[in-house]
Amino acid sequence: MIEARGISKRYGDLVAVHDVSFSVAQGEVVGFLGPNGAGKTTTMRILTGFLPPTDGTAVIAGHDMFDDPLAARRCVGYLPESPPLYPEMDVAGFLAFVARLKDVPRKRVREAVERALERCGLTDVRRRVIGQLSKGYRQRVGIAQAIVHSPPVLILDEPTVGLDPTQIREIRSLVADLVAPKAGEVQHAVILSTHILPEVEAICPRVLLIHRGRKVLDARLSDLTGGGRSLEQVFAQETSRDVSDDAPAAAAFA
Repeated sequence: MIEARGISKRYGDLVAVHDVSFSVAQGEVVGFLGPNGAGKTTTMRILTGFLPPTDGTAVIAGHDMFDDPLAARRCVGYLPESPPLYPEMDVAGFLAFVARLKDVPRKRVREAVERALERCGLTDVRRRVIGQLSKGYRQRVGIAQAIVHSPPVLILDEPTVGLDPTQIREIRSLVADLVAPKAGEVQHAVILSTHILPEVEAICPRVLLIHRGRKVLDARLSDLTGGGRSLEQVFAQETSRDVSDDAPAAAAFA
């Protein structure tokens, strides 16, 4: 569903991302990790079509993001770290607005909004003004806008940042439902970027880690943490290594 093929991004002499390749299958949740400045946000912006790469390409649900950008973007739902919400709108009205922006046919907008409200636990606040909601509910609205057009691919950037423990559990449960949906619902491929390592351990069977713009690890969580190692220890080890032009991108734990 998601393919990064040799993606690189340069800004003059600065290499933000270097030759990053990976794929994510339908029904898979992948934790996307890296220190600040590692290139995670740049990579996600390339995958969502917000930013062109210097080299390489992204393929979303079979559509090349740069040969067929409209078709590829229709297949992506994106939750940035700061959700793009309109605080003066009510929840249902905002989701209907987003559905129309994302080319949901007019006769299906109401159905799409109702489905997103139900999946994200927002039915009871559908007429509430977004600016009056708690941060946990605003995050739910952010996820709802990402899935309102039923995209096969979701890219979530820090979906639980700033939430309390109860809200974090609710968002984790929601993400789990998105990859194991009820009958008739879309099953998504999900990239979840976060600095909260317990978040990854709770819901991501697979981990991707980039450091200084390079992929340094791509492995199953169970392989990484076997033998009593913690994900925090793995993260510290991989991000302390020197990453040279000759360093392999494959995971040492694969």
